[in-house]
Amino acid sequence: MKYRRIGSPLSRILYGSSTTPSLILSLFLILMATRFSLYRSAHLCIRPTSSFSRLSTKNLLQCPSCPLWSSSFSLCLHTFRKSTSPGKSITVRSFSPSSASISDHPSKMSMASDDNPLLKDFDFPPFDVIEAKHVRPGIRALLNKIEEELSALEKSVEPTWPKLAEPLEKIIDRLTVVWGAVNHLKSVKDNPELRSALEEVQPEKVAFQLKLGQSKPIYNAFKAIRESPEWDSFSDARKRIVESQIKEAVLSGIALEDDQREQFNKIEQDLAKLSQKFEENVLDSTKKFEKLIIDKKDIDGLPATSLGLAAQTAVSKGHENATAEDGPWIITLDAPSYMSVMQHAKNRTLREEVYRAYINRASSGDLDNTEIINQILKLRLEKAKLLGYNNYAEVSMAMKMATVEKAEELLEKLRSASWDPAVKDLEDLKDFCKSQGSPEADDLNHWDITFWSERLRESKYELNEEELRPYFSLPRVMDGLFNLVKMLFDINVEPADGLAPVWNNDVRFYRVNDSSGSPIAYFYFDPYSRPSEKRGGAWMDEVVSRSRVLSRDGSNARLPVAHMVCNQMPPVGDKPSLMTFREVETVFHEFGHALQHMLTKQDEGLVAGIRGVEWDAVELPSQFMENWCYHRDTLMGIAKHHETGETLPEDIYKKLLAAKTFRAGTLSLRQLRFATVDLELHAKYVPGGSESIYCVDRRVSKKTQVLPPLPDDKFLASFSHIFAGGYAAGYYSYKWAEVLSADAFSAFEDVGLENEKAVKETGQRFRETVLALGGGKAPLEVFVQFRGREPSPEPLLRHNGLLTSSA
Repeated sequence: MKYRRIGSPLSRILYGSSTTPSLILSLFLILMATRFSLYRSAHLCIRPTSSFSRLSTKNLLQCPSCPLWSSSFSLCLHTFRKSTSPGKSITVRSFSPSSASISDHPSKMSMASDDNPLLKDFDFPPFDVIEAKHVRPGIRALLNKIEEELSALEKSVEPTWPKLAEPLEKIIDRLTVVWGAVNHLKSVKDNPELRSALEEVQPEKVAFQLKLGQSKPIYNAFKAIRESPEWDSFSDARKRIVESQIKEAVLSGIALEDDQREQFNKIEQDLAKLSQKFEENVLDSTKKFEKLIIDKKDIDGLPATSLGLAAQTAVSKGHENATAEDGPWIITLDAPSYMSVMQHAKNRTLREEVYRAYINRASSGDLDNTEIINQILKLRLEKAKLLGYNNYAEVSMAMKMATVEKAEELLEKLRSASWDPAVKDLEDLKDFCKSQGSPEADDLNHWDITFWSERLRESKYELNEEELRPYFSLPRVMDGLFNLVKMLFDINVEPADGLAPVWNNDVRFYRVNDSSGSPIAYFYFDPYSRPSEKRGGAWMDEVVSRSRVLSRDGSNARLPVAHMVCNQMPPVGDKPSLMTFREVETVFHEFGHALQHMLTKQDEGLVAGIRGVEWDAVELPSQFMENWCYHRDTLMGIAKHHETGETLPEDIYKKLLAAKTFRAGTLSLRQLRFATVDLELHAKYVPGGSESIYCVDRRVSKKTQVLPPLPDDKFLASFSHIFAGGYAAGYYSYKWAEVLSADAFSAFEDVGLENEKAVKETGQRFRETVLALGGGKAPLEVFVQFRGREPSPEPLLRHNGLLTSSA
């Protein structure tokens, strides 16, 4: 849900070697062994620690990334024609604190300030005027009000849907929308004042979440509903909500008494503070590194776009006369700058310096995250023990499809299949270096791998990513993406700039219409990397969800609103944003997440869109959408030279397809390293024991890295996925969901990708199941409803080069 991959299109298992039927069977058995656990439900929350942990600060759908990169792709939209569409009615409303109450007669709140935008009634969050000074009084006024409403609900609660679930949804939604807006601004417009304000009110927010999650009247009412005669008549969605609330209440410590509950609550408060501090340290350490270069020969090899960005950065740092041609240039650890150096800089010393700085972010001095990690792991283990679990991984898995054992089994099967191809990858790279007369051929190190891999790819496939950029201008890419979803899902995406306030002038706003022209959703798009104020990564999250209960007019459901945030290189000079093919994949991936949120037809707000979808299934739509980047008609429709309009040559398209599995074993092992060390730390590691966290990583790396990591590699200190995000004991989810997404795309292959009529029909079926049902049905049921059978690993193995197509 953040921390986007930069070097790998996705966490694929791309091998280029054959496999045996036994591997397919074993992978199938691993997945099917957990089939009955798929019926467990989960909220949008990533950490199943509180019934309402969806309100936490890190519940974003992060994209699979290599945490060794600053995972930031952004979408530069300067060249888009901005327009508004007058005459369209706004049918989406966000509930502000004063917009509703649990009573039948909404009443106005007594606000700390009439001018506080957080406390006003709004359609879309007033991102343009929210400031740090509004946070303390606004959040406190909101918390006071909803705490009163919670107390009133507890006194009057009845085990009926209108008297329990509906008022509860209203309480949850208010905090979700307001806190979400403020926390979003911290991610995209960070400053010391906003940090301080959030840090001050966060304990109060967490305290309310705990009170809500540990409410026995609400818990008992949900249990009474489940045991009532009406239970069998409940819809699947309502049953999922009830079951989820009961299970999450247990995970929130509702069964704990007195001292144990007090200890549990303190752990939750401490974990929230530690995670926030972890992320701030990563951001600050990333910003801290700047390498000023005066002599152009020191950055020989960098493409023109990268030189322009480095000069642009230098200008922003006070070097007013800096130019792309003559410098000076500033290199940073922000992804566009970092990856350009690693891929293209001929200066090996520079590559080493930048690489070492990157893998050691937040691992020393005042920004050292090492002790924070130790404390997080210690507290998570204590929390698990209080809840009756052996380790925190078991707590995490309680709301997922898999179990610890099945996740480990899947990772090991994939690791063993990836190892030999990865060994060959390194051998091929060494041989290529020798053929080029490289002095480091016999001593390849980590700062050489990306550089020489790029040269080998250029040589083997005659593909140069920088030379492809002119064919992938952002306006064309977005037009192609919107045309694709129109064909697949019968929707129209149109600009709606000016309809909603935005937090930066580069942010775009869009309306999604159905085939009749009626709006069904909206989304924001924040494209550029802004290292001084915006954290790295690419993510999607909800602004508001679809909801019948929160309808303004009492009849039409409130429409969903999403935001997509990326960190791509901004335009340089008068050129539009020109993208690499990997960046194109990123856009498609993020939009897949947004589609599941926006195209939901689920009216029960607690399981609409991405809410309630098990975390190891939530990547299905995003990874599914990436497959269309290799679809000939889609790709050729967007790949037009930004100056001449020339279509991408056919031979280049074929080379892109051929290069799809390039160095697949190596890329797969990298993701498996991260997933495995995550599970090791949360299932087996003993905080304070004889083994340090970095020792665990080195031990795992012996089986997952052909080239051992450096002795001083401390990438864990910036592994925000599991220490500041929602992937603790859950990083394996990327691999798990790949089976589902590959099999889903194979349904389109089965009917023929060139058969537009059949593709449209299959697309509609995908929309009416995977995209429409949200968390209202168990993922396995949703998949079977779409595919007509349970998932098979064969399409994944075939797509990734482990099998040849039966065709």
